[in-house]
Amino acid sequence: MTPEHASNVAISGLQFIAGDETQLSRFAALTGIEPPKIRAMADSLVFLTAILDFFMGDEATLLAFAASYGLDPADIAKARNALDPIDFNDGD
Repeated sequence: MTPEHASNVAISGLQFIAGDETQLSRFAALTGIEPPKIRAMADSLVFLTAILDFFMGDEATLLAFAASYGLDPADIAKARNALDPIDFNDGD
């Protein structure tokens, strides 16, 4: 997955979160980012990664988002990795 496509997945995730007051409140509580500041941060790679991490941290939310946007849930993990690759073998 390209970083551009991954960013689009994250932006869709932001739309999903913003469209549900409960999810928006949960996202704000977990990240410490207040809703009024979200728009200003929307182009930050770190912020986009945090959006995808939000979904990766809760299976029910992940599945709801994936279903709402016609995504394979595995694509969210791929998008997250495309934005901020994690090398799990780095410590070997």
